[in-house]
Amino acid sequence: MSKPTPLSGFPEWLPPQRAIEQYVVDRIRSTFELYGFAPLETRAVEPLDQLLRKGETSKEVYVLRRLQAAAEDASDESLGLHFDLTVPFARYVLENAGKLTFPFRRYQIQKVWRGERPQEGRYREFLQADIDIVDRDTLPFHYEAEIPLVIGDALSALPIPKVRIQVNNRKVCEGFYRGLGLTDPEAALRAVDKLDKIGPDKVAELLTETAGATESQAKACLRLAEISAPDTSFESAVRALGVEHPLLDEGLAELVLVMQAAAEHAPGLCVAELKIARGLDYYTGTVYETQLVGFERFGSICSGGRYDNLASAGNERFPGVGISIGVSRLLGLLFGADALSVSRPVPTCVLVALPTDEQRAACDRTAAVLRRRGIATEVSPSAAKYGKQIRFAERRGIPYVWFPGSDGAQDTVKDIRSGTQIDADPMTWTPPAADLRQQITRP
Repeated sequence: MSKPTPLSGFPEWLPPQRAIEQYVVDRIRSTFELYGFAPLETRAVEPLDQLLRKGETSKEVYVLRRLQAAAEDASDESLGLHFDLTVPFARYVLENAGKLTFPFRRYQIQKVWRGERPQEGRYREFLQADIDIVDRDTLPFHYEAEIPLVIGDALSALPIPKVRIQVNNRKVCEGFYRGLGLTDPEAALRAVDKLDKIGPDKVAELLTETAGATESQAKACLRLAEISAPDTSFESAVRALGVEHPLLDEGLAELVLVMQAAAEHAPGLCVAELKIARGLDYYTGTVYETQLVGFERFGSICSGGRYDNLASAGNERFPGVGISIGVSRLLGLLFGADALSVSRPVPTCVLVALPTDEQRAACDRTAAVLRRRGIATEVSPSAAKYGKQIRFAERRGIPYVWFPGSDGAQDTVKDIRSGTQIDADPMTWTPPAADLRQQITRP
């Protein structure tokens, strides 16, 4: 067998990085549960007609097919791996509406797959952490103001750089475009959403080609997209552009409320950024994108928004609002910058030294006592000289070595970093709190 080569876009973290990822996921999960979100996991595959019915995603979906499926067997051809967790969640709500209590709050932490070009912080297989709130028939607006506050708490609890949540409302953009006289506001939204990627000149061309905008209409769209404010002053800036439409009024009022709630709960967390549109067609109200301060050039690490019609079938309608943290994206950027570290590469706190092979059972009992008290422990793999066993612990990053007493003598434990060695009883000895678990820090 030839030496395998890594697959681009499918990250496999080393154990220290995986430990950081698990820590991050645990902290995010804990915050979500503090806000009352219940855990959920959906299947990895969805029918293609569900995956492709909203937004420009057809080029990103991985299709599921058995290698040796018979030509006449098309049972798998209509299935694809999910590219996000919102579309599967909407399907789940429709299927289980009779068993759920509304408004339904759920969190979901799972892998997703997208067939896009891999680059730094962007993968084909990656972990997302989502929250959504859905209700039957109508969803009160105040949930749109709550979502960024949850994310602010979740991310501020992590040892990562500050985040800034950019907020807009699709009604502001759509109402503005309709007020200008554009007849295809969705095409205009998709064009403006590419502003950071292709620049204003190319966006102006797209607005003309795909949304039917005149030169003056395209310039007005770009002027709207230039508006940014850390407070509610964006409203007067939009009004100054002289465009009027009832939907624009509604969107501005809602965006003001979001910014006011953010200013009260977490000053400086949110900024009104009127170029934020979100490319997926199912968003209908508030939209969010989150930048990691110092890593802005890589784009959003957390995004989402309000959707009214995604979870709907016939007369059943379940509007919702949600947001997704790109866990792998966030960590990939920080790992690439060496911006996160772990205090030791393994969970093990104590290595029980093995005097002889005949004493392994006794050493296993000592290790079991320590583990029952919550101290991660392993027994030395062999009865080598103690110097070799200590070096083994050093290579593994294990801070303490436990030496069984001989001829009735007391056991001892050694901090191999400082060289300090003391008498110890496995029933009572406890390491310092900083050594009990792996610690995640920023260098």
